[in-house]
Amino acid sequence: MKTVAVAAVVAFTFAAPCSHAHPAQPRPQPGSHRTDLSRNDLSIPGWEALQVRVDIPPGKFAPDHRHPGEEIIYVIEGTIEYRLEGKPPVRLKAGDVLFVPRGVVHSATNVGTTNAAELGTYVVEKGKPLVEWVK
Repeated sequence: MKTVAVAAVVAFTFAAPCSHAHPAQPRPQPGSHRTDLSRNDLSIPGWEALQVRVDIPPGKFAPDHRHPGEEIIYVIEGTIEYRLEGKPPVRLKAGDVLFVPRGVVHSATNVGTTNAAELGTYVVEKGKPLVEWVK
């Protein structure tokens, strides 16, 4: 599990810039930090639930990616703009929730001036990588 967390941090830090950043603003740079909080088997064979805290410093983002299951996002602090494939961008603040369906490409950008953080709850197939990066 620690290998997955380290790989995710490295990938978030060095991934290519998001293809749909706002051109009129300074381009955000990749770089966020994931902290694994829990991982539990579900009563559905072959599925598990994970909870992860993602911190995104000002001017940073989590680049385009997808998951092998659903993600429920709860914004803990700051203001985060999410871009989901096929949908208009949405800005969420602390206390807001977003549902990301299985396999939908998405990204998250801290559009504020302070740290932004989310609690990601994932219901995913066991044995598959939690994050698949999209170029």
